[in-house]
Amino acid sequence: MKTIERLLLENGISPIAGVDEAGRGACAGPLLVAAVILKDPFSPDLALVRDSKELSEGQREELYEIIIENALSVSIVEIASTVIDERGVHVANIDGMRRAVQGLSVLPRYVLTDGYVIPGLGISTLGIWKGDQVVHTISAASIIAKVTRDRIMRDLDTDFPQYGFGRHKGYVTSTHSAALSQFGPCEIHRRSFANVAARIHREV
Repeated sequence: MKTIERLLLENGISPIAGVDEAGRGACAGPLLVAAVILKDPFSPDLALVRDSKELSEGQREELYEIIIENALSVSIVEIASTVIDERGVHVANIDGMRRAVQGLSVLPRYVLTDGYVIPGLGISTLGIWKGDQVVHTISAASIIAKVTRDRIMRDLDTDFPQYGFGRHKGYVTSTHSAALSQFGPCEIHRRSFANVAARIHREV
């Protein structure tokens, strides 16, 4: 575990940026991409950092603040549902990853990403399968992206209370599906997603 980062650092390759996203599989709300450079990926302060999906909401919120305190630079990109519909979720995600790295205030020497290589970045980059589980900087980025997106979805819940965004955060659950069936899609639903498109076709 964490051997890739340690190998890079032992060979004098730093700083290292980790990149991950949140909201790729949701059918409503934005996609969030975060890039993070940690001062020391192996700092004891970051011992509890892991894949955001393995943590409770409360744990993520606490670790978010710890990561910010221990980060050399953090960059967050928000991609609206309309952009996802126009470009497709994968293209929008890759572009968001590129923009997140470019938005860092410190230029990384190496970029580690969760799953997908970022083409055209001009910096050495490596896509790692399940990277958010095995690379500390990617885990940190996953927490930053997830917490930021969850906060946005809780705010959107006040604008669209009938959908329950504060609970399911725009992912496909039975509650969300029932609300979508009853009320139809709102402006933050991704119309290119099959379940939303099917509901629209029923209205035509």
